[in-house]
Amino acid sequence: MILGLHHAAITVANLEDALAFYCDIIGFEIVMEAELPPGIDMMNEAMDLADASFKVRMIKKGNSCIELFEFNTSQTGKLKRPVNRQGITHIALTSDNISADYERLASNGVTFNSTIVGVSPSRFVYGRDPFGNVIELLEHDGEGATGLSY
Repeated sequence: MILGLHHAAITVANLEDALAFYCDIIGFEIVMEAELPPGIDMMNEAMDLADASFKVRMIKKGNSCIELFEFNTSQTGKLKRPVNRQGITHIALTSDNISADYERLASNGVTFNSTIVGVSPSRFVYGRDPFGNVIELLEHDGEGATGLSY
């Protein structure tokens, strides 16, 4: 039986820059780190890549994890990938003070699409992290329809 979602993964061009943002600014902590050299057939097959060499860090905050990859063969993607393109479109970060977190993230490289929208108990805003990935900042009553408490 599937128990839930363990983590989402993001490929970045520079792992240290991503760690500075997600750990130093947002507050995630590194819980696993590894480097994989080229030439490991099992990983090449698992990831469907000719050369799956990479640095990886699993970061955690609360009960959520993000896996950050810096591949030696990373390809620059379309930085403004629209959220209506099929596939994973964004990650949502929960907040207990969305106004303060909005200001802190905006002053640290997040470009928000708008001001905060919605009304309590559910307010949110979409933007892009310093690397072009879409993030949602969400302040949500844990007793609401999703049944999640933070």
